[in-house]
Amino acid sequence: MKAKAILKLTRIEHSAMLVVAVLAAELIVKGSFPSLPVLVLSLITPIFISMASFAINDYYDIEVDRANGKRRLLVTGELKPMDALYVTAVSLLIGVAASAFINLYAFAIAIIFGLLALLYSSRLKGIILIGNIYIALSMAIPLIYGSYVVSNSIGPAIIFVSFMIFLSGVAREIHGTVRDMEGDSKRGFRTLPMLIGREASGAIALVLYIIAIAISLYLLSSVPPFRYNLSFGAPIAISDALLLYTAIGYLSIGSSRFYDKARNISLAAMALALLALLLSPVQLLP
Repeated sequence: MKAKAILKLTRIEHSAMLVVAVLAAELIVKGSFPSLPVLVLSLITPIFISMASFAINDYYDIEVDRANGKRRLLVTGELKPMDALYVTAVSLLIGVAASAFINLYAFAIAIIFGLLALLYSSRLKGIILIGNIYIALSMAIPLIYGSYVVSNSIGPAIIFVSFMIFLSGVAREIHGTVRDMEGDSKRGFRTLPMLIGREASGAIALVLYIIAIAISLYLLSSVPPFRYNLSFGAPIAISDALLLYTAIGYLSIGSSRFYDKARNISLAAMALALLALLLSPVQLLP
């Protein structure tokens, strides 16, 4: 197998966001990075479990991707289905094994989310909201994981930021189901927009984004190391504005052209939020 094809199959670029989340949590909790061996091990786990989750997802979706004309590697034949299973197994093994050398908490989180990655692709994806909630959890869990890498407990700062990321993740996933209604119906999925409609789903996503934004404002006003911290406040303000724009747009615009643009905007907003967390230990204001 070609290394480039494997990296494409496993969407390696998504691992970068998980790495940023883990690094941010370690800095927020400890104020510095752990020792180099622990730091390296702590990053191996999210990278490889993420790789496994994308590989197994393409394995289960091969027929649907073929029917929808998607040029995924398993559809084009550049990689075979067994290649995806092999990559999944090896990636999971590496990711979980690395966590075992850190501590019991990291090991437990790695096992649970490794198993959930398999369950999501095979069972959870088509269940109303459950699949959306799993994806949102997978966005927030690197923060909790990173916290437990350097601590035996989870503090208020990590609880609040994890909840903020989780709510934003659920909202973004709901927008995804609004955007993908036609494709999901062909796959036999039952999603929230199919049950309550596009407008009501968009309204729920807007409320979730507003709560997440309110949490970010509370962090900025009350919770160290975010309190009155410009290095956190500036990027998080831009992120909040972008998320609010997409949420309102889903209600007021609702065109396929806007959906395509909003998908990239919301992804950029989530990346900015992670950058804000990573920069938060840097106090630009006293």
